[in-house]
Amino acid sequence: MKEYFQLQFKMLNRKMIDFGMPLLIGYILLPFIFILLSNYLFEKIEFANYAYGLLAISFVSKLSEPKRNDFLKSIFNKDKYRKLRIIENIIYCLPFTLYLIYQKKFIFSAILNLCIIFITLFNFSTNLNVTIPTPFNKKPFEFTVGFRKTFFIFPIAYFLTYISVSVGNFNLGVFSMLLIGLTCFSYYSKIENEYFVWNYKLSSKEFLIEKTKTCLIYFTILSLPVIIALSISFFKEIDVLIIFILLCYAYLTAIVLAKYSSFPNEMNISQGILIAISFMFPPILLVFIPLFYSQSVK
Repeated sequence: MKEYFQLQFKMLNRKMIDFGMPLLIGYILLPFIFILLSNYLFEKIEFANYAYGLLAISFVSKLSEPKRNDFLKSIFNKDKYRKLRIIENIIYCLPFTLYLIYQKKFIFSAILNLCIIFITLFNFSTNLNVTIPTPFNKKPFEFTVGFRKTFFIFPIAYFLTYISVSVGNFNLGVFSMLLIGLTCFSYYSKIENEYFVWNYKLSSKEFLIEKTKTCLIYFTILSLPVIIALSISFFKEIDVLIIFILLCYAYLTAIVLAKYSSFPNEMNISQGILIAISFMFPPILLVFIPLFYSQSVK
């Protein structure tokens, strides 16, 4: 089993290196982002511990894929396999466990780990073999693929908006819109095959404008129920809402241009660092967006 976990560790390191992230920066940045997002969740949501537990279980459940576990069963005997699965699930859940302990949710942390251990008794696929219709089929490929992989996030965001309006919590409503924005943002982390770009009979500038326009229109369509609900229920805060909408537009524009600034290669570490800096200081997008645009045109 020792060799198995050593192999998993080496594979994790290789993924970070392939992404263009130095290991030292990766092991500092990832825990920092995890803690930052966890803090935000517990500050903004009343029943954050339940949402946090479901998030942890959904993350660990990816280890229960039947094909993966059939392969492990062919290597290890029954006792070693069960022991490995328990240790692996506990390790994957460890960041969530430590944060719950930090929040003094000791009982909930213990219940979560019992659930994680209980999951090892079952193997199930987390992939759905169904075709989910989307309104994005005419503009490949980011939203067509991304929406089908993350469709479950949008009912959650709309439900959070309903709670926001019901309890009069404007911040929760803004969070639901930002959740949609971050989801759309993630669609541009993957580079498409070149033939998707060949479909466009456009110049470089026209292509970038078309891709940016498509991104902003589709984001607006997905977030429109949230925007309308917040505009009606929190009309006094509409100026703040407009600022957050424009901020989402700015970040989505930046990620589209950053993606094509290194096409057909993946985004490199320098671009990732610039985007990370922009999250800490949004006004710097006024510099980064023209920079990414000029690189993309070239």
